[in-house]
Amino acid sequence: MMQAKVEEHLCSVFPKDDSLFSDYYTEECSYKFCGHVLKITQNFSADLGVAAPVWDASLALCQYFEEQKTSFCGRKVIELGAGTGIVGILAVLLGGEVTITDLPHALKQIESNVSANVPTSWAHRSQVRALSWGCDHTRFPTDYDFVLGSDIVYLPETYSSLIQTLRHLGGRSATIYLSSKMRMEHETISFYEEILPQHFKCQLLYRNEEQNINLYKVTKKDLRAGGQLLTEGGKSVI
Repeated sequence: MMQAKVEEHLCSVFPKDDSLFSDYYTEECSYKFCGHVLKITQNFSADLGVAAPVWDASLALCQYFEEQKTSFCGRKVIELGAGTGIVGILAVLLGGEVTITDLPHALKQIESNVSANVPTSWAHRSQVRALSWGCDHTRFPTDYDFVLGSDIVYLPETYSSLIQTLRHLGGRSATIYLSSKMRMEHETISFYEEILPQHFKCQLLYRNEEQNINLYKVTKKDLRAGGQLLTEGGKSVI
């Protein structure tokens, strides 16, 4: 019964856009990053909705990893709201131990793309799991080195749940990379300028003016000032 209630809640928070993807069709595109050619299948349908496409913000994050010659070797990584899984798949190919997550209805598409792009000998370094922000995030560990998210900041109703999830997964030392189309109508700017800074240190790494995409590096705030442990409400925050 509890699971049914959770799924009902998620359906209301993440509505399916029947008008945007009313017809079902599949499209396969190839992308080259960091010397790897990624063949990504997108299953456009009302069921998948916004989880179906490869969004520009995902490509911007992949491009950043290429430009920075990023390596995730020996690092524990989790991707949130993966959709097609392109960012998480690239992280696997760059050496990471990667958990790729989204809501249950998107997992089949992600699993298919992981199978198509991750060599069998590397399969043990990737896993695909359902993660519903603010609902079951505590089932995941807190020792990730990196948390990745692209175009996951677009519904104000989810911002509180996303913050809860980032605070849990980020542990004490994780680096979080968030790439977003800065949609005014979705209050994306407010999330990054007002909500996120209440909990994290947020640094703008890159901006694409033409596509209106920002890429942020997010880390836990330094809780010590002058050698003294900061407190909230009179209680230790560590």
